[in-house]
Amino acid sequence: MPPLTSAVAPLEYSFPIDVAVKKMKFKRRLLYAPAFGYLLMQSFATLPDDVDALMPVPLHWVRHAMRGFNQAAEIARPVQAATGLPIVANVRRRQTPYQSGLSAAQRKRNLTSAFTVHGAVDYRHVLIIDDVITTGQTCCQLARVLLDAGVEQVSVLAIARATRD
Repeated sequence: MPPLTSAVAPLEYSFPIDVAVKKMKFKRRLLYAPAFGYLLMQSFATLPDDVDALMPVPLHWVRHAMRGFNQAAEIARPVQAATGLPIVANVRRRQTPYQSGLSAAQRKRNLTSAFTVHGAVDYRHVLIIDDVITTGQTCCQLARVLLDAGVEQVSVLAIARATRD
């Protein structure tokens, strides 16, 4: 059984969306975050209606300190404000190299044991929020950890999905 109940990414990760995401993520252009969050909110209605918690993809504390923010948490803010759903924050990540530039097999290997749940996750259907779905490995690894912790369903909402050439 696949670990994800549903995955929604309304845009293709190509120009101009790829440029805007990269500027937000790597150039600290957080002015894009509210617009991306609004876009996510528009797509929220296409998800199953039993989602009861949100989880921005967590960054390791070192990467968070270097970047100064978590882009997934930034784009999740409007969704959380509009829905009032709680944020799951008790999942930690071991430090891994950047995923960008890695093949699908390398991404999978890179994320092995990257996520761990600390404490209880008392939600039935958690919605992972991310910026881009490339191979889906980040979301699938995270979903497996959440399912092992007792969550019944996991879905994903992202800004864009990379296309395969």
